[in-house]
Amino acid sequence: MALIELRELRKEYEMGSETVYALAGVDLDIERGEYVAIMGPSGSGKSTLMNLVGCLDTPTSGGYVLNGQTVQGLEDEELARIRNREIGFVFQTFNLLPRTDALRNVELPLVYSGTPAKERRRRALEALERVGLGDRVRHQPSELSGGQRQRVAVARALVNSPSILLADEPTGNLDTATSLEILALFDALHEAGNTILLVTHEDEVAAYAQRRIHLRDGRVESDDTSGRTVGRAVG
Repeated sequence: MALIELRELRKEYEMGSETVYALAGVDLDIERGEYVAIMGPSGSGKSTLMNLVGCLDTPTSGGYVLNGQTVQGLEDEELARIRNREIGFVFQTFNLLPRTDALRNVELPLVYSGTPAKERRRRALEALERVGLGDRVRHQPSELSGGQRQRVAVARALVNSPSILLADEPTGNLDTATSLEILALFDALHEAGNTILLVTHEDEVAAYAQRRIHLRDGRVESDDTSGRTVGRAVG
């Protein structure tokens, strides 16, 4: 069984008298341990797909199974539990609490899941060590570089040991050198067994993935599984 199974997934929006078909019937399987880039022009449906896979939105119709659990039709409270347990998010804008140190930012998903304080601290410290920030645990976001802030965001995404890491334009706010550092980190996470689903509009970023899925007009236009087209990123 695939980690993610999408069947005829559709998302429609009513815009005045018109219906916008953001997703027009997507069939997709993503296996455990894959590193997948989702690409497409503006309006292709890639952000909508990310929101549905991440349980941030619900489909108009179609089927979605995540790690053996049927997702479509669930209530908001159950979707929130699945997000916390199964999915780690990395956003372009980092989404860190500004006046809270790195350790507390990383602990946040564990607070929501009711993890005891001592265990929260242990796991958050472990996650920060994993992304190379063991010496920055007491620094607030304003005291960190853009790349360090994104590493904190990655540590936060990993702290619950999720089934899948969803990254939405994770290098979009970073310079070239820092982007390479983050891509090298993703490489290391993938080699360690993490499943990564990356949304990007940049060919250079998508080239690091093993598989590239192009969307157009809410449908899968191509699914390239020929493997990565660049060498290892150097951080």
